[in-house]
Amino acid sequence: MASGASRRLLKDFLRRRPVSNPVAFTRHCSSTSETFQTAPKIPHFSKKGRLLTGATIGLAIAGGAYVSTVDEATFCGWLFSATKLVNPFFALLDAEVAHKLAVSAAARGWVPREKRLDPSILGLEVWGRKFSNPIGLAAGFDKNAEAVDGLLALGFGFVEVGSVTPIPQEGNPKPRIFRLRQEGAIINRCGFNSEGIVAVAKRLGAQHGKRKLDETSSTSPSSSDEVRHGGKAGPGILGVNLGKNKTSEDAAADYVQGVHTLSQYADYLVINVSSPNTPGLRMLQGRKQLKDLVKKVQAARDEMQWGEEGPPPLLVKIAPDLSKEDLEDIAAVALALRLDGLIISNTTVSRPDSVSRNPVAAETGGLSGKPLFNASTNLLKEMYILTRGKIPLIGCGGISSGEDAYQKIRAGATLVQLYTAFAYGGPALIPQIKAELAECLEKDGFKSILEAVGADCR
Repeated sequence: MASGASRRLLKDFLRRRPVSNPVAFTRHCSSTSETFQTAPKIPHFSKKGRLLTGATIGLAIAGGAYVSTVDEATFCGWLFSATKLVNPFFALLDAEVAHKLAVSAAARGWVPREKRLDPSILGLEVWGRKFSNPIGLAAGFDKNAEAVDGLLALGFGFVEVGSVTPIPQEGNPKPRIFRLRQEGAIINRCGFNSEGIVAVAKRLGAQHGKRKLDETSSTSPSSSDEVRHGGKAGPGILGVNLGKNKTSEDAAADYVQGVHTLSQYADYLVINVSSPNTPGLRMLQGRKQLKDLVKKVQAARDEMQWGEEGPPPLLVKIAPDLSKEDLEDIAAVALALRLDGLIISNTTVSRPDSVSRNPVAAETGGLSGKPLFNASTNLLKEMYILTRGKIPLIGCGGISSGEDAYQKIRAGATLVQLYTAFAYGGPALIPQIKAELAECLEKDGFKSILEAVGADCR
């Protein structure tokens, strides 16, 4: 009956016959024809206006009919593909404005939610946490933990927020984010712009409390044999990336403060000592400096009281602009102190030949995206060999396809992270990468992610 009334509405509208208020129709689609006749008349429009409005109503009716007839997985795939239509709009905006809009959209749930199960071949366990897939979102996108739920709902296996500094700071002057679209790259010199650990702790605490309440009130039964993925953020794993304030004279105290305030909400913690946009930060990657810093942060974490799951794993994120000696020193510290993992790598201050002719390449800051892929992957492979495969590594830098993710895993990465490709490709990129990665694994005869880790180093 509703579909018949819809057709009559559209037909009458195009013939310039008086019809009911569309709002009244929407609210009373099951009411009698007398109801329509007594509703207020709409004004006449031009022919083009009538055609445009009629077409819009027709599309809405057709879309509703489509939604009602397809299965959930098909409709989910359609929604992700539809996000590609929005990408050109974001490309017209200033890079930082577009970034803020994207975070805001995810925070408000204005993004598709992944309803399809990940391929079983992508599931893995690291640090006692179960990941539904190894594809994560790197720190820097959601700096202040505004959109954790929305981003995890997109289908990421894990999301890393931050970098978070103890005291709020504005970061470097704007403009500070620059696109190199043809090269699939971005240069940024943000400088740890952060709302501070207190604001982030309040936000994460509220999110955590809401999830606990939802879990308690949930009446859906769960099988004892069911594999439950996720951690403190619900269906996915949450990492918290810690930074230091620009004016701080005691870096260790800043990281310790971050641990004390935020570790209760994190499935893993990251010490970021590799951003090129905070003066003196990369000096902390030296052997003695890194050893002293990690010891203090580990002690701060371990002195806190933890439940059965134990304290969150502690990782260090390193730069791609390191010498062979630097890598050996970092590997030695990681093994000696039993560091839980390394993220390889942050942005680079170098400018590869592929971007050198772009005028934007002259901007100061860290370069991310496709031009970083080879250098960061080679660094990953070296670190896997130096640590003898004993420490989980997260590969980050230039991933834009499932094949890229697969190469990182074969080079030694247990998990991988996106940033720049996601900024350009949007939500549709996530299911694409997962499907391509699963295909790569199956093609080479691997039955799981863990079987493929470090395959090129054996």
